[in-house]
Amino acid sequence: MDGAEVAKMLLDEINPENIRENLRQLTKKPHLAGTEADKEMADYVKSVWDTQGMETTRIVPYDVLLSYPDPEKPNLITILNSDGTDYFQSQPEESKLDEGDKHNDTVFPFNAYAPAGVVEGELVYVNYARAEDFKQLEDLGVNASGKIVIARYGKIFRGDKENQAWLRGAKGLILYSDPADYAIEGSSSVYPDSWYMPPSGIQRGTVFRPMGDPLTPGYPATETAFREKYEDSELPNIPVQPIGYGDAIHILREMAGDAAPDEWSGGLNVTYKLGPGLVNNRNIKLDVNNRLQRNTTFNIIGTITGSLEPDRYVMIGNHHDAWVFGAVDPSSGTAVLLELSRVMTKLVMEVNPAPLWMCPVKIFLASLVKSIISSALQANGALAVTIVFCSWGAEEYGLIGSTEWVEEFTRPLVERAVAYINIDIAVQGNFTFRGKATPNLYNALYDATKAVPDAPFEGHSSNVYDTWLRRMKDNNLNVPYISNVGSGSDYAVLLSRLGVPAVDLRYTYDPASGLAGYPLYHSMYETFYLVNDILDPSFEYHRVIARVCAELARNLADSLILPFKASDYAFKMRRSLDGPDGLKEAYEEKMATRGLSFDAIDIALNYFTAAGQALEAKILHKRYGDSPFAVRKVNDQLMLMERAFIDPQGLPNRPLVRHIVFAPSSKDGYFGDTFPGIMDLMYDIENGMDNDSKWAELEKHMSVIAFTIQSAANTLVEVGELHARP
Repeated sequence: MDGAEVAKMLLDEINPENIRENLRQLTKKPHLAGTEADKEMADYVKSVWDTQGMETTRIVPYDVLLSYPDPEKPNLITILNSDGTDYFQSQPEESKLDEGDKHNDTVFPFNAYAPAGVVEGELVYVNYARAEDFKQLEDLGVNASGKIVIARYGKIFRGDKENQAWLRGAKGLILYSDPADYAIEGSSSVYPDSWYMPPSGIQRGTVFRPMGDPLTPGYPATETAFREKYEDSELPNIPVQPIGYGDAIHILREMAGDAAPDEWSGGLNVTYKLGPGLVNNRNIKLDVNNRLQRNTTFNIIGTITGSLEPDRYVMIGNHHDAWVFGAVDPSSGTAVLLELSRVMTKLVMEVNPAPLWMCPVKIFLASLVKSIISSALQANGALAVTIVFCSWGAEEYGLIGSTEWVEEFTRPLVERAVAYINIDIAVQGNFTFRGKATPNLYNALYDATKAVPDAPFEGHSSNVYDTWLRRMKDNNLNVPYISNVGSGSDYAVLLSRLGVPAVDLRYTYDPASGLAGYPLYHSMYETFYLVNDILDPSFEYHRVIARVCAELARNLADSLILPFKASDYAFKMRRSLDGPDGLKEAYEEKMATRGLSFDAIDIALNYFTAAGQALEAKILHKRYGDSPFAVRKVNDQLMLMERAFIDPQGLPNRPLVRHIVFAPSSKDGYFGDTFPGIMDLMYDIENGMDNDSKWAELEKHMSVIAFTIQSAANTLVEVGELHARP
């Protein structure tokens, strides 16, 4: 069976009805991380993989610090009259609007790791609580220091909202989902009649900003691990609580002060005012009763051992914990992952009835015969490298399960991981495919989408790529737009700590719709009904994501030469520097006043570009030799290139974020910056830290970037040229 036959078998075998049934099973009850239901979910995933015949399956536990609301004392926001009596109080939980919403184990709405506390005082409206919002507020003469602030969800990660509020001296934060961002057709067209957020809907979510267990930063949370004291960790600083817009309107209509800028007005029928304070001398009381608790979270790791290079790993992952039912986040992805594992396991078992590790193909590694090399991938039709399936725990709390596992298995992963494919959410809309990826995977992702028929909707194109190109075209190139990898899911730690190339796949809504995210995100209303009856009744969009993932994984696992392109990496870096809205346009003039320039980075990048082009020419013309060791050498060069962008000392002020080209924005963890260290330092300089020490830090970091790009280039050149320098 050749590669084309393997690809056809994988695509044909994926069944949307299986995905539907997987989702039905996964969403029967809430399964918050660290609870008994979470352990049941881990056991369920393992049992499915065992039944499918996966070669090895293991549950890997970690003892981590989690956060929960008090089940007896819900968090509340109260408007107090001047005499201290209650004028209004928020609802402690969401309304049950459909039969599928009802379950006794639904956790009260809360923001994980927000500290317990009762704060009372004046209220200030801060729009999305971004750094620029607070700056604009100060320019308008309103000070948030010592106040409670209220902000709408959207634009940036909620943990960055808490951090910005704390940095500005606020003593508490209230978050709500404004209908302008989550119910754009108005409150008359909402769940369960549509997918928009109803007035009682509340977005849960963590406000912890780093990745991993808060008490064991940089090291796995095993039984013998040293744990920091709570007060020494990077836990959030002020009480935070989310509410629905049905409650928020009662608070916002009571606000005093000047009217907010027009662009700060949302979709509620009120005049949005800045504060400070409420009318009639009323105050706000924020009562948060969250508690910290060490609990066990569980990763499930399954493997299909490769027939030719078992020490090379193509990883496919998704997390299994959810704030409530999690039908979209993450169970749409888990449902796809379980169908992928079934299909790939079946492929291997049908091609190799004997146990995979007994296959005679191992003689390939001992043979230097040219004819075997050219036909190696067809030798038994199985997957050439090991496929590692990962079901992560406690992702919702801050990528905890994946981070702890990476910290425990750093050494083998650095040596063996080829790439990581992430499917956190498989389907959050039905407008177009959407991808995030490191640049060396762009071409492979494009090829995979070209090989997969798109879902059958009116006006659909012949394949996923065509629809993607038409609906999400890169403004400056004739290709679909691929986003930078940020920190929104489990790919973050593999890329930013180890330098493992990563891609994130999903089907999404129209980015021009004005939505801040899919509307029912992290609410109680993420149910099987939402997906089955509203979002994807045919489950065809789920099948699209499963097929794209299967084809991408097959290409990575079965290509003689890895389908990585260093030239795409070079182009992306060059465009980030020189292109429209690039770093030079934004900062070059200001840097010049301090004698700084991009010259050294330019020279290093030219060297990297030339080295990448030379290697790709060698690959194109098959000038890499006849032995399997020569093939392995080229693949090592391609695989280790990404590793070379890792700086062991980390980014400025972020020692555990180590990738100098791509990393989460320090101001919005959802967003991925290119050359994030420069972005962070220039932001600080332009916002009140324009001093000699900050400029010296920038000069040093730009030197590190130039060196690191040169080091990455040296992974691409011939061994005899190792000591070459641009």
